[in-house]
Amino acid sequence: MIDQTLTLLLAGGVGSRLSPLTRERAKPAVPFGGKYRIIDFALSNCLHSGLRRVLVLTQYKSFSLQKHLRDAWSLFNPELGEYITPVPPQMRKGERWYAGTADAVAQNLYLLERADAKHALILSGDHIYRMDYAAMLAFHRERGAAVTVACMEVPLEEAQAFGVIAVDGEQRIVEFQEKPAEPRPSPSDPDKALVSMGIYVFDMALLIRELERDQEAIGSSHDFGKDILPRLIGEYGLYAYPFGGTGGRVSQDRYWRDVGTLDAYYRANMDLLEPMPPLDLYQPEWGIRGYCRTVPPARTVPGASGSEGICINAMVAGGVVIAGGTVQHSILFPHVYVGDEAQVEDSILFEGVRLADRARVRRCIIDKGVEVPAGVSIGYDPQADAERFEVSESGVVAVPKGYRFE
Repeated sequence: MIDQTLTLLLAGGVGSRLSPLTRERAKPAVPFGGKYRIIDFALSNCLHSGLRRVLVLTQYKSFSLQKHLRDAWSLFNPELGEYITPVPPQMRKGERWYAGTADAVAQNLYLLERADAKHALILSGDHIYRMDYAAMLAFHRERGAAVTVACMEVPLEEAQAFGVIAVDGEQRIVEFQEKPAEPRPSPSDPDKALVSMGIYVFDMALLIRELERDQEAIGSSHDFGKDILPRLIGEYGLYAYPFGGTGGRVSQDRYWRDVGTLDAYYRANMDLLEPMPPLDLYQPEWGIRGYCRTVPPARTVPGASGSEGICINAMVAGGVVIAGGTVQHSILFPHVYVGDEAQVEDSILFEGVRLADRARVRRCIIDKGVEVPAGVSIGYDPQADAERFEVSESGVVAVPKGYRFE
């Protein structure tokens, strides 16, 4: 069944809630975890699941994403029918951009028809998780499903942000509500709701037929959750696949995060610093692949004041130099420099960030190429921070790429 599956990875969203990190890049291309991009998690899942035909549907500010796909993911052999191929809007259905998740796929129907595949796996490129898609495809086959939707339970108060699913005793979907004001509780736990993860398996013939039908539907928003799935319930066999269920080859940590806001992105990074991280990046048989450039090892050295470089409970990438400064509970991407008596606490520093002597940052996300001058503090004065930078609801300060201090 793996050989008969075409994977479509949706990676064209604007990601406005993750600004300023998405001002110059698509959300799936945002750096994560000290060495990865967000999209690396879905692509690594494809790699380990044996899926070798992947179309990445790009759109918004896609150069950074396409460059990353070239540098990190040019590993399949086209002569064997294997590929990870970016697909920007082709304007084959009129002079318009992708408008909704279903529309993005519908505008590329010609690629689905020529793929000679019996099944389509549809994924989002902006979630952090590990999952064996092969197990979901096996579930789809065993149930004789027309459509299978990956699902998980979330607290009831969070379910309004998701598509909420109701199932019968056989895991067959009997109701699908997109972002309801009053989510239906899960039968197994009245404090939780069963929600869609935005991961779908379709029989290809049905998908093509329904996308063509949706293109003609008056008033459709061309979205899988809002339009396609609710219309199919009762007409075809739709089943809910429980995330973290049995049969997968990856350890069942059941970790899945939508990192669509600054706070969600920040929390997911900080999760990696827990003594027992809820997401295990160190499982050797299911490693997350990213772009690995040749850089020197990270190091700590004494500063001019005689202070030792100190690193406590942090993830530090290659090329980092801590020259007499202190780094605590933080994530540093390659080529970060922390100067003498500088302090980094509870922060995420992207590639090439430099902190001059005695600079201090706390609860910050600092994008690429920023140089924090000597003695400057960020994250200590909420009013001053809000005047210069974007600050999240929880008080995380986001410094945009290339910001220059006056």
